[in-house]
Amino acid sequence: MIYNPEIHHRRSIRLKEYDYSQQGLYFITICTKDRLCFFGRIENEEMILNQSGQIANKCILAIPDHFPQTRLHQFIVMPNHVHFIVEFVDVGANNYSPLQDQRRPHGTSKTIGSIVGGFKIGVTKWFREYSDIRTVWQRNYYENVIRDAKSFVQKSEYIQYNALKWKEDRYFVKNNDLGE
Repeated sequence: MIYNPEIHHRRSIRLKEYDYSQQGLYFITICTKDRLCFFGRIENEEMILNQSGQIANKCILAIPDHFPQTRLHQFIVMPNHVHFIVEFVDVGANNYSPLQDQRRPHGTSKTIGSIVGGFKIGVTKWFREYSDIRTVWQRNYYENVIRDAKSFVQKSEYIQYNALKWKEDRYFVKNNDLGE
């Protein structure tokens, strides 16, 4: 379908004028295409990761390896989405380059978008190599800037208890584990 601005009104879900590379905590949700359960199933209120879920889990754990200015906090891989809290720490020119004018070198984006993109690419590469699935993710992702300790605790608990409350989750679908 050709883009038509009269009917296609895609609105950004990002905060205008917000620098998504600045120091702080971010709650991220990334959903699978059509909310298909690629990563496993919930059994007895516990997330059971299949092989692709284990890869997604491994890719989340690798975020600080690829983005050393980050610290990974709470996270979970659910059947059809992932949640994680990532923190940018020690942000500044020294993280990117020793350039005097404090500009980042071209191609070294250190933003939430680049973290999400890198994660999606890592998981998608695995799917394309080991399955017939080509499109793993829905377009975009959801983020929430965590502004205070209360919000951090709420988001952490949400992640921690996500599998327990799966049937109440907005992303709930009956278990249809497609990843095995």
